[in-house]
Amino acid sequence: MRILSVDYGRKRTGLAVTDPLQLIAGGLATVATSELFDYLKNYIAKEPVERIVIGEPRQPNGAPSENMSRVEQFVNRWRKAVPDVPIEYYDERFTSVLAHQAMLQGGLRKKTRQDKALVDEISATIILQDYMESRRFASLNK
Repeated sequence: MRILSVDYGRKRTGLAVTDPLQLIAGGLATVATSELFDYLKNYIAKEPVERIVIGEPRQPNGAPSENMSRVEQFVNRWRKAVPDVPIEYYDERFTSVLAHQAMLQGGLRKKTRQDKALVDEISATIILQDYMESRRFASLNK
């Protein structure tokens, strides 16, 4: 089963997903946030998803960011409508900065780096990769 990650934004939301063996995280799509709920429901109807990891928007000092209330509303709606696919928070601080750095290191042109949808998808991939690494690290330290 796959793990899906969400970089929730006011207008756009980046998505990433693992392969079925949960070894590799890759970008899935960027969708309009207004269409996110239906997109996810359609996706999990076609692909087995073990869980959803959603970026927890926090400021550098750890305080919730202004987007947190929107994320919480989405999470609560998801948990009521689709309780068999759990959704959990994962710290997303600095993922946009890391996404821009990855784009620079990847040699993408300035015009491509300004594509906010691509930044959102890369951010979701970073969230998912970090989440998977934290699970591996936790299992090694048991």
